[in-house]
Amino acid sequence: MNESLVHPAAHIDPQARLGANVRVSPFAVIEGPVEIGDDCEIGPHAVIHAWTRMGRNNRVGPHAVIGGAPQHTGYDGGETWLEIGDNNVFREGITINRAMDPEQPTRLGSDCYMMAYAHVGHDCQVGDGVILTNNICLGGHVEVGERTVIGGGSLVHQFCRIGSFTMVAGDIAVRKDVMPYTMIAGEPPRHYRLNSIGLRRNGISGTRYKALEQAFRHLRDGGEITDNGLPETGEITHLRKWFANVTKRGVYGFSRAEAREKRD
Repeated sequence: MNESLVHPAAHIDPQARLGANVRVSPFAVIEGPVEIGDDCEIGPHAVIHAWTRMGRNNRVGPHAVIGGAPQHTGYDGGETWLEIGDNNVFREGITINRAMDPEQPTRLGSDCYMMAYAHVGHDCQVGDGVILTNNICLGGHVEVGERTVIGGGSLVHQFCRIGSFTMVAGDIAVRKDVMPYTMIAGEPPRHYRLNSIGLRRNGISGTRYKALEQAFRHLRDGGEITDNGLPETGEITHLRKWFANVTKRGVYGFSRAEAREKRD
């Protein structure tokens, strides 16, 4: 631990392991055992609880609480973990809970941005490049795929899956699974189009994008992802695998009123 980068008003547990050039602001609390990678910045009054592993170059804002105990009446106080990747930004007041399952940590990937007062519940699995905007809440056991954006004030029910490259509208309650590559909004929520801007920003264009358009229309019109005739691209393969996984909550349908929403 580089003492010159730790403010004397901060509290660092002797079991905490800090990498090189970690900067710890006044009144921050880092419990142990905790692992924090190189070049991280811990803001004033932030708390990093025990059993948290954090990669390098993360920015933790004021009053953030990372690695808190699961908010579950069945938690017995045992050792469970939270694992965080690299290059994330955690703004003021965010909360992330560690897992209930001692064998499976709560995980948050790399290059994510959590805006003020967002919450990630116990046992969530959040991919790389995810943006969680202000005041969103992920219930326990939620899965969020890579490069997804969830709009401000939205709530995600426990055990829901939100696919990769998805845009979720603000101020909605997500109670079922959300298909990858799409935009979803409304009450009740419905898939209404592909996330065209997000896909193209991430290099999914040309024939790859046209294949997704074909798959979206096919599913919207009542077809199955297992049907023959769909192009075989990496994105279509991912869709097939995503739909093959067991859903605990069901999958939202489409906004077109005349579509046969078999999965709703």
